[in-house]
Amino acid sequence: MPASDPSAAQPPASPAPVSLDAIVAAHGSVLVLDPCTIQVQAGLLRTGQAPLWHTGGDDSSIHLFAAAQTCLTAAGLKPSQIGAYVFCDGPGSQLGIRTAAMALRTWQTLRASPAPVFTYRSLLLAALTHARHQPGPFAVVADARRDSWHAVRIGADGTASPVLRATRAELADWPEPLFTPAGFRAWAQPPRQAATCAYDCASMTSALGALPLFAPAAEPEPWLSAPITYQTWTGQRHRAATPAP
Repeated sequence: MPASDPSAAQPPASPAPVSLDAIVAAHGSVLVLDPCTIQVQAGLLRTGQAPLWHTGGDDSSIHLFAAAQTCLTAAGLKPSQIGAYVFCDGPGSQLGIRTAAMALRTWQTLRASPAPVFTYRSLLLAALTHARHQPGPFAVVADARRDSWHAVRIGADGTASPVLRATRAELADWPEPLFTPAGFRAWAQPPRQAATCAYDCASMTSALGALPLFAPAAEPEPWLSAPITYQTWTGQRHRAATPAP
């Protein structure tokens, strides 16, 4: 029996992240969608031209499309004419992120050939941008519900962790100061005091455009810090109690 190829059992490597500057240079025009906060943000970045940004309202099912349309109209473009799409896949508003993913999938079907899609993580951009004004260590956190928190930790040397998920007890034991991004919805307060840091896409993408923080995505879909699990239940027909003899 021939020996099996060890590499055959290995999952394919994820494409390496690239910089936003490189995406714009390669594709000419890039539509950015960030629906993670209570104010949807959309931007249009083009080679050799000033960025166009618009912030919408708190209903992503309406204002995500309005924000994108405002940018596209100002540039005289349609979604099908965009060279590449970039969207924040989380953490943040699940409704907003799913709406953005749906919009991108719809726009892709209107094209003769799909455009490349790239994703980024909200807390990583917020933490790295804040680190340019305040040295570490600190952590930027957002409510992940179920008594847990998403977080990015910035070290004293300015390096960032990936997006982590910590329990309330774990977060309470972290020694560094905590920050929450402005505009993020929260169902619970952090276990100890947290200040607010900015979350402005125009500023973040301008400051971090040269860093490889944007990952190619085969399909636009929400990022999940843990697999979705469902509670199983087996129904039983109600029966009247049997009377005692």
